[in-house]
Amino acid sequence: MNGREGLEEKNRIGRGRAHTVELINRESASFTGVTDVEAFNEEEVVLLTELGVIVLAGEGLHIVKLNLDDGVLVAEGHIVAMEYVQEQKSGKKGMLSGLFK
Repeated sequence: MNGREGLEEKNRIGRGRAHTVELINRESASFTGVTDVEAFNEEEVVLLTELGVIVLAGEGLHIVKLNLDDGVLVAEGHIVAMEYVQEQKSGKKGMLSGLFK
């Protein structure tokens, strides 16, 4: 087993499903380790993943594949940004409150 395979196996064991992101030509984004879709429209897709919340922003976004049993999501459109959202400390607003002002 090489170093990368060992790291991938460690991630699978330590955190459940492996989490990957693949962005192709800012037109297609593929994710694994997706546990749920919090919200989506043509400008934003909010994903819950094994390693936190991801916000995918763009224009004309649409989900072409979603399989929560396998943790897979593929979105297409003009992608302008992708951001991991950090959970805030307790006592503050929810982790998504900053996104929807």
